[in-house]
Amino acid sequence: MSIDDITPQQWDEMARKSREEKQMNLPLNSFEEEQPLMNNSRANDDIQYRYNEGNSIAELHDYIDSTYNQHYSKNKFQATEFIIDGGHGEGFCIGNIMKYAQRYGNKDGYNRKDLLKVLHYAIIMLHVHDKEGRQ
Repeated sequence: MSIDDITPQQWDEMARKSREEKQMNLPLNSFEEEQPLMNNSRANDDIQYRYNEGNSIAELHDYIDSTYNQHYSKNKFQATEFIIDGGHGEGFCIGNIMKYAQRYGNKDGYNRKDLLKVLHYAIIMLHVHDKEGRQ
């Protein structure tokens, strides 16, 4: 099953279970004190996140990891690599960011998967930015 084949509710449930397995005492909502991230060398115990950023970053990390197990990345190269190498990475990333941002709340309702895709393409865009030597 591809990530594109599951429903938003199935994705949300998988993400919830994954976070619970990785972190003990997962906060119930963003207003509670957040637990420190595990296995994060950049974690700073002095920071008290106000918007549940640490858990959101952990969820994004899990999502990105899951994309590397999908059918389109089973071979050694992903289509995205060819697009970036062909000099079209910026347009590809910005286009996908816009696509998933506009899709949020419309297709499949308000689901986290579209937001995670926006963030993933933004991270890929950071790679393109750095690869092209931009300041």
